Amino acid sequence: VIGKGMTPPQRILFPPEKICMDWRQKRRPGAGLYNLGSTCYLNVILQCLTYTPPLANYLLSRQHSRFCRQQGFCMMCIMEAHVRKVLYSSATAIRPRAVIRDLKFIGEFKPDIPGDAYEFLRCTLNAMQRACLSGSSDSDVSSQETTIIHQIFGGFLRSRVTCLSCKTVHDFYKAFLDVLLKIKGASSLTTALQDFVTPKQMDGRRCFKCSKCKKKVAACKRVTVHHAPRVLTVCLARADDRTSRKISQVVEYPECLDLRPYTSDPAGEPLLYSLYAVVVHTGHTCLGGHFFCYTKASNGQWYKMNDVSVDSCCIHTVLGQQAYLLFYAR
Repeated sequence: VIGKGMTPPQRILFPPEKICMDWRQKRRPGAGLYNLGSTCYLNVILQCLTYTPPLANYLLSRQHSRFCRQQGFCMMCIMEAHVRKVLYSSATAIRPRAVIRDLKFIGEFKPDIPGDAYEFLRCTLNAMQRACLSGSSDSDVSSQETTIIHQIFGGFLRSRVTCLSCKTVHDFYKAFLDVLLKIKGASSLTTALQDFVTPKQMDGRRCFKCSKCKKKVAACKRVTVHHAPRVLTVCLARADDRTSRKISQVVEYPECLDLRPYTSDPAGEPLLYSLYAVVVHTGHTCLGGHFFCYTKASNGQWYKMNDVSVDSCCIHTVLGQQAYLLFYAR
């Protein structure tokens, strides 16, 4: 087996044993968020991140801002202030002004133009990652993948490519912060995950250059979760690749997910995850419509969060949605 992409880090930027997966404090849910133009896409992501226990625990401890040397924009400091404001506020709703003010630093977003929740999630995590690296940008790539962000949301995928001529196996490893799943023809999350790890033929234009055969060959590629994240974020790709139309089919998802069958070692102990947040998109096209979410607060109750409104609901309601993003914690 020829392997690439799993160099041990020279240093650990955030020790994993300091991560607390359970809420340190139990409380009622926090405030709703005002929609300041067309900002429902960012409201849902801010709410889902606020109710991600290991991230909230870290942000509420103010460990970042106490030692932050960043001049100007810092996504970690913004999130720290935002989570405190939401969870400790006596108001029923607050305005996420700091996030709106610095939108241009997070990604290509404008408050009055509708955005995509998945893109905003990716850009926000990347901005938080950059903030964690400020002052240690000289680190090797493997060390950069040991920040609090990677320790919570990060895992590794293994692409195992087998040359069909000489049967040599090549392994490629890649860090990820979320998993994007194709859902066309998939009736459930587990079917979509099964499809994700099903071996695919690489031939024609996708030919693979085998280092042993020294030429482009037909090959077989299989992607598996090699190192499972503490928090698994899944995007169900609802935009059709060819037409960009919205795929509105129902994809069932469980409250408890065993990720073990989709890993590089499918025979090991069960790898159990529990659902704690769901983002829903309503509307017939991907460009318009509206985003709202369901989150599980620290008191163990589920709430529907739709901009300013925060209403309690039951798990059956949560599991019956046309989900776009799913958040699972170990």
